[in-house]
Parts: sequence; C-alpha cells; structure tokens
Amino acid sequence: MPDPQYILAFDQGTTSSRSIVFDHAGRIVAVAQKEFAQHYPQPGWVEHDPLEIWSSQSATAAEALARANLSTDAIAAVGVTNQRETTLVWERRTGRPIHPAIVWQDRRTADYCRQLQTDGLEPMVTAKTGLRLDPYFSATKLRWILENVDGARRRAENGELVFGTVDTWLLWQLTGGQAHVTDVTNASRTLLCNLATGDWDDDLLKLFGIPRVMLPEIRSCSEVYGHVAHNLYPAGAPIAGLAGDQHAALFGQACFKPGMAKNTCGTGCFLLMHTGDQPVRSQNNLLTTIAWRLGSKTEYALEGSVFIGGAVVQWLRDELQLVRSAAELDQLAASVPDVGGLYLVPAFAGLGAPHWDPYARGLAIGITRGTNRAHFCRAALESIAFQSADLIAAMEKDSGLTLRELRVDGGASRSMPMLQFSADLLQTQVVRPKCIETTAMGAAYLAGLAVGFWSDRETLTRNWETDVIFTPQRPAAAMTATRVGWNRAIAHSREWGQSANC
Repeated sequence: MPDPQYILAFDQGTTSSRSIVFDHAGRIVAVAQKEFAQHYPQPGWVEHDPLEIWSSQSATAAEALARANLSTDAIAAVGVTNQRETTLVWERRTGRPIHPAIVWQDRRTADYCRQLQTDGLEPMVTAKTGLRLDPYFSATKLRWILENVDGARRRAENGELVFGTVDTWLLWQLTGGQAHVTDVTNASRTLLCNLATGDWDDDLLKLFGIPRVMLPEIRSCSEVYGHVAHNLYPAGAPIAGLAGDQHAALFGQACFKPGMAKNTCGTGCFLLMHTGDQPVRSQNNLLTTIAWRLGSKTEYALEGSVFIGGAVVQWLRDELQLVRSAAELDQLAASVPDVGGLYLVPAFAGLGAPHWDPYARGLAIGITRGTNRAHFCRAALESIAFQSADLIAAMEKDSGLTLRELRVDGGASRSMPMLQFSADLLQTQVVRPKCIETTAMGAAYLAGLAVGFWSDRETLTRNWETDVIFTPQRPAAAMTATRVGWNRAIAHSREWGQSANC
C-alpha cells in the first residue's frame, strides 16, 4: 500500500463547516463547505445547534474526499480547527447536548461580567488567564447553562455532563465518544485555564462554579489524540492537530518568529502577533494568549479581537439586502472615491478590543441626502480596516515594535478595496498569501508535523507564497483625518447601550 499523500483539515467556523484536503506542498486539492443556521432567540443572544455543527462538518469530510477522488487510506492525518469560545454541554453517556451551543458572539452574560468587575475580580482573572472579564469567553457561558438548564448543575457535579468548546465536541464525535480532549489554545480562551501552568485553575473553577469533573483533558496542539471511528470519513485516520482558528491561522501564515503578525478577516477580525516563549502582559486592553504548544514548548501571542468583521458584509447582504454577494459589494464600494462622510460602526454584538464594551451597539453616522448604497458598502469595508488598525496601534504600544508588514487571510481578505484602505490607514505593507485558507492550513500543518508528514517548520515556511502586496497610496496626513472621524463614531456607539435592555 502506498504511503498516504494528503492531510485533511476540518475548519469549523461560525457560519459554516469546511473540509479541505492539502498535499505535501501545502496546496489545496479539494474543498467542501456547508453553511448552517444561526439562531438569535433574544437580542444579543447567538446560538448554534450542536448536532447541525457536527452533521455539517461530517458531510463536508465525505464530500471533500469524493471531490478529490481519494480513499481514506490516502489521508495521513486529520487536523481540526474551530470557532473558539463557543460553549457546549452534553451527556457523557449518550452524547446528547442539553442546550444549544452558546456562540462566542453571545452577550447574555454581560451583566454578570460587569458585576464581577464591580466586585474587583478582574485583575485576578487577567493575571491568571491573560483575558478580560467579558461575555466573549467560555466560562460565563458555561456557568449560565449550569444555572439555567433544569438539573444541569447537579448532573454536572455527578459527572453525568461534560463541557467542551467546538474542538472538543468534534473530537468526541469523530472518535465515537472515546476522546474528551481540548488543546491548550482553546483551553486558554475559556477563562478557566492558568496561562502559566497550562492547566485548569482551581481558583477560577471556584469563582465561576464549574465542576472540574466536566472539563476535558488539555493537550498540546500537535499529537495523536485518537483515530476516526470506523463508520466515519476518513475511517481510521489519526486525529493529530488541534488549535483554535486564530492560532491555527498564525501557524498557517508561518508567523513563527516574535514580531510577526497576521490578521484573519472572517466573521470577526483577529489580529495575533507572535511574542516568543514568554507571555507579554498587555497594558492597552489586548489579550495575552497561548499561540500554540508543540511538544513541551509553549509559545505566546498578543491578540486583539473584533467581533464583527466580515460579518458586516453578510449583514448588508442578508438583513439589509443591499447587495447579492460580496463581489457586488466590492464593486459598489470601488465605484465611489470615498464614503462621503459616512461611518459605519458594526458593534452589533458590542465592541471587542481595545474597547471591551458589551453594551455598545451598531450605528451609521454622517448620513446626508447624497448617501447611497455604494457609500454604505464602502463604509462597511472601511469599518473592518478601522477596527483592525485600532488593534495594531495597541499592539505596537504593548510590544514596542513597529509592524513592517501585516499578513492577511480569511474570506474578507479577498476584498481589494478593503486591503488597499488598510494599507493606507496603517501606512505599511499588507500582504495576502496565495492560499488564504490559512486557518485550515495551520490545522493541517499541526497534524502533519505530528505524524512526520512534514519534518519541521522550515519546510512550512518554504510553502508560504505571496499573492499580492498592497502598499500605501494615500498620505498619512489624509488618513489621520479619517481616524478622527472614526474615533468620534466609536464614541457615539459606546454611549448607546448603557441599559442592559439595549
């Protein structure tokens, strides 16, 4: 039998599940994608059906192998990457979820987080986790399920229920319930993991009221966790890579040296900068997070998170129905020279870094009689760039480094007008690689390294290829004025939602 020639990556995102087959050169051989439903039971609440997450992901695996005309024997390993912070609880015996998945965007625990802040607990939590007390992270979501689902707390304490982020849920399903495991990157986003020890923290478990018995085992990002069950695709293949989507993208972008940074423009925007083997504690409202762990070595990153990035394009398409596609939005945005004074702040789920305001809400300001849908399209794209630039400014202050280039990926990085505006705004190079599926690529690389499919990181660096480089076309002085307007718009969005009912 010939040696396996391919790696299969599961890329489970916020709006769709994908499976991508990669060859040894890091080239995409086949892709399959399936969208799934978004549920909004109340304003500020966002949920997914855990079984639909799994069924959509499983279906794409079979489809990707079929498209590539591959048997399961051709797959050397499976890597998994996932939307982070999304919280699931299911029965240990049956695997049946007891509640819909509470998505990372969900804001239902904002009041609880604010109370903990008022009680003076945030410094302790940040010192242990590198994170903020915000509804974004998993612990308050998990606590909410235990407090609001009948019998959940009693059953959890009795060992009947288990918790997992999406990586843990997929691994449980793929192995037929044999593996209850997470990796250190996903664990580091729960508010329950100690950044220094890489293990669950007893003080944090007590604070949030989480029984340790329901938590998964924390492992590295590149090792064999189990094998795909015989009745699934690709049957018998080792599952050997796990990482949260943004950590996987940093790895897939070959940002292996301190100071290298990437911005993934997907549903949200997530900018990570590699900081080496020591955590850098942010003084500018960024997050300190684990980049990855390979073997016994842990590496760290600074991160800034924008909740609504590329999702603003979906909003214009689906809710406002101003365009039929992202390509049409790009064309309209490019048809006007500027936004005509319009600013769009897509704080639909509050504001993430560096503002951390769960009560902020979206707004459009600066509308005149001449404002048309092209201006809205351009303002939407510029909002992605503005939010990312806010993160970079904070990152440069924390790290003491000036970014010489920003590597970009994700669906919204296909937007030429957005990337050019980003280069103008940042006054630095914005570089898009030939393969923008770097999240899936990172998961594939982590899996491949674990089974010897790739020998080392130098090999992966050689696989990385530039597609296009955007350089600044507008002077810095002109961009300063646009930043002033953006900051004013942000201030107005933050004034809106002081009531918990907003």
